[in-house]
Amino acid sequence: MLKELMKKPGHDHIGFIALALEGKKVGFDKVIQMSDDMITTLHIELADDVAKKEYCAKELDAADDKKKGLERSVSDLETSIENAKEDIAKLGEEIDVLKAAIKELDKNVLEATEQRKEENEDFKELMASDTAAKELMKFAKNRLNKFYNPKMYKAPPKTELSREDRIVENMSGTAAPTEAPGGIAGTGIEVFAQVSQHSHREAPPPPPETFGAYSKKSEDSMGVMGMIDLLIADLDKEMTEAETEEKDSQADYETLMKDSAVKRTKDSKLLSEKETIKAETEADLESDVDEKTATAKELMSTMQYIQSLHNECDWLIKYFDVRKEARASEIDALGKAKAVLSGADYSLLQTGSLGFLHRA
Repeated sequence: MLKELMKKPGHDHIGFIALALEGKKVGFDKVIQMSDDMITTLHIELADDVAKKEYCAKELDAADDKKKGLERSVSDLETSIENAKEDIAKLGEEIDVLKAAIKELDKNVLEATEQRKEENEDFKELMASDTAAKELMKFAKNRLNKFYNPKMYKAPPKTELSREDRIVENMSGTAAPTEAPGGIAGTGIEVFAQVSQHSHREAPPPPPETFGAYSKKSEDSMGVMGMIDLLIADLDKEMTEAETEEKDSQADYETLMKDSAVKRTKDSKLLSEKETIKAETEADLESDVDEKTATAKELMSTMQYIQSLHNECDWLIKYFDVRKEARASEIDALGKAKAVLSGADYSLLQTGSLGFLHRA
């Protein structure tokens, strides 16, 4: 019976018991004890295989779960890294745009300020020039009144003599010499500002050389006076328009400065926020890169551990059922052999009754 079992794979060690029986030098009691020990050993080995299989299954399952989790982490970190790089690039472009906008705004403010100064200077020059021209026109009109219309003539105010001049006049009977009036052509009218030779405003056209012949003194007076009044009216109109334009330009400038200040404050705040976000994103990117490197190393270690488990467990898992069946067959055969030996006569063994044992 034992020899028949030995023909099957995985039962070579039963040959020791079969050899002991065939040698007839070992008593049945000892063979039975050997069978009991062998059965105990087989049960222990089977329990070890079961425990090892459970351990392998548990470890492989846990390691595989860990591997999948690490792979997901690496994938998520790669996505986060790509998104961070895109965000940093986009923020960099937006920061450059804001910086350029602030620089352009400052340039525009400076240019507007310079332009406003020039416009104000032109306005002041124009007002001074036109005021002087008006005074000159009035002076000329008054002089013409002296000739054409004495009733309308206004004599210049008498110069009040100083105390010293009065003493000189009383003692000598002659007034102290009076300084000649200055100003334009000795009229006493001063020009408050010189008009720039590059001014965009053209000087008023010169008066006609002659007003033609007049038959009467009154007609000459009316023609000349009318011309002077028209010139004065034109100067008044020009000054009024200049004042309105100056007022509007100043209001526009102040509005521009206010709007520019608001925009610059807003853009500067936004620039600061974006630079802060960019710095934080760069820090997060660096952290993600470090974490990805560490996670990738852990994933590699886990894969190596899984490979070691496969090297250790694959053979056992593959042949577990075969080994379990073989051990069950051994235990069954040993049990039957033990039962036969326990009730057998040694003389039967001597007379070659192994066939009977096999049938039993």
